[in-house]
Amino acid sequence: MRLSKDTYVDAAENVIKSLRVEKRDGTYEIKMTTSKIRNILSMVTELYNDVIHTPGEELDDDIVQRIQYLRLRIAYEAGREETVREFVKKTKILNYVKQIGNKKANFLLFVNYMEALVAYHRYYRGKDQ
Repeated sequence: MRLSKDTYVDAAENVIKSLRVEKRDGTYEIKMTTSKIRNILSMVTELYNDVIHTPGEELDDDIVQRIQYLRLRIAYEAGREETVREFVKKTKILNYVKQIGNKKANFLLFVNYMEALVAYHRYYRGKDQ
């Protein structure tokens, strides 16, 4: 499945909803902490700051290499903690990073998806640690 500008917000909301677990008191929580998801977003944002200033529609080799490194870092974080692994698996972010290729528009859409994930994680009350 590919992200699209028409579906990324709904996709993010659905994924975050699927990560919720019901607690004994009937409320829900998401096991992955806000800080963990924000750590991933900060890696993406660092790249975004360079991509946004890149002229043209294709990304240069340096940026493409950094995107591949982002994929590696996300995989590493997923390997360190089960809640991150579940988040990465359900959000399909590793697949979406692969789909960026050298297209600026694909990267910007991925950034929007990550921002939507953070927003819905907060909306549906993920842990704040």
